[in-house]
Amino acid sequence: MPGRADRVGGNTAASPFRSFPERGTIVIFDLEITAWQGSLARNWSGPGEFMEVVQIGAVKLDAAMPMAELSSFEVLVKPVKNPVLSDYFIELTGISKEDLARHGLSFEEALIRFADFVDDAELVLSNGNDWLDLVLNADWAGMAWPFPDALFTNVRPGLSRAMNLPETKTVSSTLPQHLGLPAVPGAHTGLGDSRAIALAIRELRRAGTL
Repeated sequence: MPGRADRVGGNTAASPFRSFPERGTIVIFDLEITAWQGSLARNWSGPGEFMEVVQIGAVKLDAAMPMAELSSFEVLVKPVKNPVLSDYFIELTGISKEDLARHGLSFEEALIRFADFVDDAELVLSNGNDWLDLVLNADWAGMAWPFPDALFTNVRPGLSRAMNLPETKTVSSTLPQHLGLPAVPGAHTGLGDSRAIALAIRELRRAGTL
């Protein structure tokens, strides 16, 4: 299976990492996507392994230090191509089939709600190219991309350099611990991991290394 960048080639939703704005707001987001034992290592190349978004979590922060959290967002999404969650995914994220049945939205509605949450934020960050999964799922859903170009950026290379860690070790949920900070509740959930990324970025900005 081609890599995500190949499957959404030509989209201009992302931009190189740029400096944090001095004022306004930024959004940090994280996704949970359908997964199976070993799917990450094989880049979701197994039969029927589609990278469908199951959860979008995000925090909106004041762009200026100390980057106070202003609001939060979390929504569940019902996958279509793989509607039955794997036991591996359920154990990893704590998201159950019952959760999806009660609270899951279509991807179209979830992405529109996320766009409303982002609103006029100056910058949207993720620890990795999570925006590619959003683009891919939007393409599957046949919907227009609801965000301005050059809004999304991948902070992982910056985190890797600032923390002197290989990018493979900059796992969102463990970033605070690498900095000697307490773990953030909700590991491997969209909102929990967004808050973990935010905590690490605050600390690195405070130290002047990011």
